[in-house]
Order: sequence, then structure tokens, then C-alpha cells
Amino acid sequence: MGVAAMDVDQGASEATHIPSVEGQTPVLPSVDPNALPPDATETVYIQNLNEKVKLENLKTSLRHLFKHYGNVLNVTAHKNLRMRGQAFVSFESKEIAAKAVKEVKGFPLYGKPMQLSFAKTRSDAVVEKFEPEELPQHLAERKLRKKKSRRNNPIALRMKAKKQATQGRIHRLANLNRYPNVNSCAATDGTAPSTAPKRPVVQMPDEYLPPNRVLFLQNLPAETITKEALQDLFGQYPNLIEIRTVPTKKDIAFVEYADEDSATKAKDALHNYKIDGEAKIKITYARK
Repeated sequence: MGVAAMDVDQGASEATHIPSVEGQTPVLPSVDPNALPPDATETVYIQNLNEKVKLENLKTSLRHLFKHYGNVLNVTAHKNLRMRGQAFVSFESKEIAAKAVKEVKGFPLYGKPMQLSFAKTRSDAVVEKFEPEELPQHLAERKLRKKKSRRNNPIALRMKAKKQATQGRIHRLANLNRYPNVNSCAATDGTAPSTAPKRPVVQMPDEYLPPNRVLFLQNLPAETITKEALQDLFGQYPNLIEIRTVPTKKDIAFVEYADEDSATKAKDALHNYKIDGEAKIKITYARK
């Protein structure tokens, strides 16, 4: 083992020693450009796909594009809200997948640059080809993960919260109708009830609101902005759920992501972005 390799094994506390000869430039250790990334799998995860393209046409295009790198075992894409704009392409080896990720990343398909990474788990097609005896257990585990994911789905949680809020309002209204004088503060001696002075409500400035997975957009060009343009702009960042515009006030909009981290990345990247070359978008977290 060389001196440099020994120093690396000893940890980051000591600098790597590169022997040199006086009058000569030391030679740095070479890095293999073809080495597999540590997170490489046989399946490529694709994001930022054009959601307006029909699903079958999209899958055909992906298969045609990636077959130049090796045998494509399977192409998976769905049109539901949670998975739209995303796809998975499975190959026969990690090496083929790594080459595809390296060379296709950023390639514009139907006008949108694709974002490529490696899938975190093996696909059904890969397991079926290389470990068919493990397929039943693999399918059972995937079904369990899917069930757990659905329980934690932000859209489902949001719908559940709305339903609970609606039921709470109905319950309160029912109580008011049943006991109309429940909040009456009239005194028994006939005097008017005393009321405490209302404190002024002080709102926190938008710039200091705590992180939220929903972003509030202001200063949009009302005459030219469209929901589709915002979809293309904010769809560049992963985990986008929904764009909500306000018909009566076209210079504002709301953008919702699956989590606060995704929303923060989009906010930091696009705040003060000149969407029409002139006006800068103001992006803050929405009030909860």
C-alpha cells in the first residue's frame, strides 16, 4: 500500500501525503471516470417529464431513447397526480444505467430537460430477471411500502385535514342552532355585559414567515402569465403537487410541494426571477 493510500485510511484528520521530488511537480492520484456511483442501481428514475404528452407516447419515446444504451427491461409511468411527470426505466445492469444517467441527464424531451437519478429500490422487472425466486417476497414488500406511502401521502393528508375541519364547522353550527343563547353574556341583574377591549392583530411580515410547503407568489405579470408557464417553471424542481392561481387577482398564485425542503429549494432558486424579462417574482412562504 502506498503512502497516500495509508494516509487516506487513517482518516480525514491527516492530510494526504503526496511524495515529490525537488524540481518536479507531484503527481495526484488518478480517479477512474468509469467507476460506478455508489448509489447506482439497474433502474433510472426520471423527473420533469412533459405532463401534456399522452402516457403511451411518453413511454414509447423513453424506450426508443434509452434502448441505445442497452436492453430496456421495462418502462413504468403513471398519470395519477402523485406520479405524473415521472418515470422509471430498468436495464440489465448498473453499468448501463449509469451510462444512461451520465449522458442523458438534461436532455430535452418534449421541450423539458429531464432530471435523472438512480431508483432507490430494484424494479419488479429486474428482480424477475435475475432473482425470480425472490419475486413474491419483493412484490409483498413493495405492496407494504405502497400502503405506508399512501397513508403519508401529502395530498391524502390534506384532504383528511379538510374533511376534519368541515366536520368541525358543521358540529359547531349544530351546537349554535341547538343552544342559541350559549354565548349570551347578559347579566342576571339586567345590566349590559362587559366586553374586554380587542387587542390589535399584528401580522408577521411575509419575508419572516416560517417554512411551509406552500409558496406565495406576488408581482406576477398579470397580462401575460399563465398557469402552464408557472407549471413549467416550478416543475423543474422535484415533488411539485399543484399550482393554484386566483382568477380575480392574476398577479398572485400559490405553489404547493410535497414537503418543505422541496418548496425551499424552489423558493431560493426562483425568488426575484424575471419571468418576463422585467418584473421580478416575489416568493415567500404562504401563511398557515
